[in-house]
Amino acid sequence: MKRFLSLWVICFLVFLLPARAQSKRTQQENKVAAAVDQFKAALISGERAALEALVTDKLSYGHSSGKIEDKTTFVETLASGKSDFVTVELTNQTIQVSGKTAIVRHQLSATTNDSGNPGTVKLGVLLVWQKQGGHWKLLARQAYKI
Repeated sequence: MKRFLSLWVICFLVFLLPARAQSKRTQQENKVAAAVDQFKAALISGERAALEALVTDKLSYGHSSGKIEDKTTFVETLASGKSDFVTVELTNQTIQVSGKTAIVRHQLSATTNDSGNPGTVKLGVLLVWQKQGGHWKLLARQAYKI
């Protein structure tokens, strides 16, 4: 009987505990993916409140041109229509979570209408998300041309 109990405990530790840790990591990755989806929707809508809610006060938003914006400038540029995403498609996305930080990489293809000028863009993007008050918020973004 002791052998059976010992074997059961070993099986539990070997098989079930790693599965539980895996599901926890996957849950966090799913929450980050949901935040990325909300951010994508906010980029398209240009809604000031949605954008402000999804980014940290210390946002560093890097464009593929090398231009860097803080939170205030980033939000105003989108809310005013100076930068206008009409459609956004994200592909090849990867997410790595480490504690309260997440790194997201993806490719972004978009149609734009910046200041009334139609265009297209294809970028590689690195996003750094930080968990604040139970919510994932964008801390930094850097894009590069593909």
